[in-house]
Amino acid sequence: MSLLNRFLEVVKARQLFSVRDRLLLAVSGGVDSVVLCELCRQGGFTFEMAHCNFRLRGEESDRDEHFVRSLGEKYQVPVHVRRFDTAPYAQEKKISVQEAARALRYEWFSRCVEEMKAKFCRPDSEQFMPGIHVYLVTAHHADDSIETVFMNLFRGTGLHGLTGIPEKNDFIRRPLLCFFKQELADFAREQQLMFVEDSSNASPEYTRNYLRNDWIPAVQQIYPRVKENLYRNIERFRETERLYKLAVGEIKKKLMKKKGEEWHIPVKQLMQFNNRALIYEIISEFGFTEKQIDEVVKLAEALSGKYIDAPDGKYRIVKHRHWLIMHATREAQASLFVIEENTDSVIFPGGRLSLRKKNENNPSPLPGQNKVRVDAGEIQFPLILRRWKAGDYFYPLGMKKKKKIARFLIDLKLSKPEKENVWVLESQKKIIWVLGYRIDERFKITERTEDYLELTLES
Repeated sequence: MSLLNRFLEVVKARQLFSVRDRLLLAVSGGVDSVVLCELCRQGGFTFEMAHCNFRLRGEESDRDEHFVRSLGEKYQVPVHVRRFDTAPYAQEKKISVQEAARALRYEWFSRCVEEMKAKFCRPDSEQFMPGIHVYLVTAHHADDSIETVFMNLFRGTGLHGLTGIPEKNDFIRRPLLCFFKQELADFAREQQLMFVEDSSNASPEYTRNYLRNDWIPAVQQIYPRVKENLYRNIERFRETERLYKLAVGEIKKKLMKKKGEEWHIPVKQLMQFNNRALIYEIISEFGFTEKQIDEVVKLAEALSGKYIDAPDGKYRIVKHRHWLIMHATREAQASLFVIEENTDSVIFPGGRLSLRKKNENNPSPLPGQNKVRVDAGEIQFPLILRRWKAGDYFYPLGMKKKKKIARFLIDLKLSKPEKENVWVLESQKKIIWVLGYRIDERFKITERTEDYLELTLES
């Protein structure tokens, strides 16, 4: 079967894209991307081209750009070109040039795809075509996937790192992953396709080049079919990962209990599995890393109140009695609201607070925790709605002595996440109500009360 027929078969069988869709081909000008262009042309697909000039190889970079523009003229398709100051960007972000180039190109590719979607997928567009999709298509092939597996393996990886480069990833499609580099080169020769060579591909400074040009060829001297065997192993690892995810998913359903915005995990049950991979699968989707598995194990044996944060600071795991509680951290800037006298309600991170001023003879207090009445005569506006902080105190209803809110919450046996989400309402620096728990004795309804403020908390 010809390479073209195999290509079309893969695209159809894997449902990567169709002839109705619009494709944006990432084209460097090298043999891989040139072959991708020719296969898409012969396959009858409609495409545009995108080229990145990273300005890292002087005249050679400009030569590549010129070649890709001429390729666009050959196929009579639009060519999008973006020039990047890659080296300064890498220095500014304190990352490698390779990491910088990757970040820059995919961020730009994403914008290009969105612009094409606006052109072809929006009903109000003149070029709107119902039922089509827009995809970025790259020329990654089997050799790239094998090299990625080796790099992951040497750096340290889980099962997913052994599955190579994915064929589908959000808006990205990679239809050449089942073809080896040599097959693409043979096709280019047969079709007499012109392409350019990137001199940096020969540099041993880059890990991938060392694997590609030195290490793998050396292994082939001992195992001649190492690439074919590794490709089949990648396929097996992908199948294994699918089963693994199904099994882990069932375990997570049984272990993780969602309560509001929190996830509660029983410590004893989790530790009984004695499985670091399971811990990683649970915490990784919340931004925690493999290096934090040991921290979670230690946290399971720690006292209540101890916690660890994800590197990005978005999630926290707290030990509370027999549970590990995972919750989103709160931003300080969203922790204070000013309430004027004519305000009917306020929406805040803890829910909605409604306020209604009433006049009634002999008003009675309300027994509930989320709906209370306080003496309006004792209140001065504006009121402040905020999170409680260390040092806060109030006079809990029924008590003549003040009590620190920290101690009040400890006595309620609240978990750390629950404590962090406690809000107070204050007037003239006096706390009126610890929302959802207790009003202050100084603001209670009495025989002298004429006007009262009814406060309702809806979560």
